[in-house]
Amino acid sequence: MAILARIANDVQLMFRRPPRQQYAALCYRVRKKTGELEVLLLTSRDTGRWVIPKGWPMPGKLSHEVAAREAFEEAGVRGTIETEPLGAFNYDKVLKDGIQVPCRVQVYALDVTDLAKNFKEKGERSIEWVSCDEAAKRVREPELRGIILAFDQRMTAKPAVAVAK
Repeated sequence: MAILARIANDVQLMFRRPPRQQYAALCYRVRKKTGELEVLLLTSRDTGRWVIPKGWPMPGKLSHEVAAREAFEEAGVRGTIETEPLGAFNYDKVLKDGIQVPCRVQVYALDVTDLAKNFKEKGERSIEWVSCDEAAKRVREPELRGIILAFDQRMTAKPAVAVAK
């Protein structure tokens, strides 16, 4: 029986497609009065879970450019996007027909400088600015949680003071 289970598992692995690639923006701002770091979360249109803006590759656009465009289309935010990714996470996207597609999402930091009044998906999602700790509690994907918490540490780390000898 164990050998049949192993053969079935091997067959499944042979037919599994590699994860589909997506690009996302971890949108952030630092509040002027308090100096508090906040990140933007929005709800997905299908399940209502808390996510960050993300989308599929676009012809002629670099990965970080796709992330920035998705941030504007989904949340109406613009700013300066980093060209090096913060990291990546995996999740299963459920398509309209119910099929689950494994996705790998590369995440880029976007320093938000502008909030648009009108944007493509306005009214289709809830949008909230929250602390990194709160964002980490709300998102479902453990790897995304880790990216958010590591970003918080990076942004709040104070430069080391050199000690003269």
